Amino acid sequence: MLGRLASKRLLQINQAVRQTSQTTRSLSTALNYHIHSPDNNPDLPWKFTPVNNKKVSEIVSHYPSNYKRSACIPLLDLAQQQNGGWLPVSAMNEVARIIEVAPIRVYEVATFYSMFNRTKVGRYHLLVCGTTPCMIRGSREIEAALLKHLGVQRNEVTKDGLFSVGEMECMGSCVNAPMITVADYSNGSEGYTYNYYEDVTPERVVEIVEALKRGEKPPHGTQNSKRINCGPEGGITTLLTDPKPPPCRDLDAC
Repeated sequence: MLGRLASKRLLQINQAVRQTSQTTRSLSTALNYHIHSPDNNPDLPWKFTPVNNKKVSEIVSHYPSNYKRSACIPLLDLAQQQNGGWLPVSAMNEVARIIEVAPIRVYEVATFYSMFNRTKVGRYHLLVCGTTPCMIRGSREIEAALLKHLGVQRNEVTKDGLFSVGEMECMGSCVNAPMITVADYSNGSEGYTYNYYEDVTPERVVEIVEALKRGEKPPHGTQNSKRINCGPEGGITTLLTDPKPPPCRDLDAC
């Protein structure tokens, strides 16, 4: 009796999950499960291009023959670049075949790292840093400005296929918070770029989006004209000369 009730309940849950629209999936669920669809299922053929096959051979050659699995992450990255910014299950299966592991070993990696996209993204995938320093400096307002300007929700793709907006954790330049990353898949793996835009404002991120729409490549790095890289506004005020060596060490005598 209990077994039949449990089976019935599991069937209801499975049917409810399958009816969930891809576009309404939250970030957490989008990362945690896969549902076969006409454009993402293991029956669809997927191979690396001849050009990328040469890159595959080079990547695999960096590791001992009995440790091919070490090439999993760079091969997934290459597959994602080739596939317009996302990884279908058939691409993961191809990586598993190349490094000679069970497909589940590749799925484990692809689902663990949030930089691997398992649903379609825009040709320009905009990632807003959501870690504490950027949040304090206004990253939520940055994301809101992007979503409003593009008319999408997080992880949705614009109707023209150009843009999508996601969240990413620390980008490693907290002194230049808030910041975003633009993953540019518009020219395939050959023209792929991944650039950081720092010290952004809600107004500036909209200007960056409009520049990308026009086919321009806005300068990356700090967007604060008063700063040089991560230096303070107005220039540095300390460490203006080379530091003196410690008097207790005679380096030439070593």
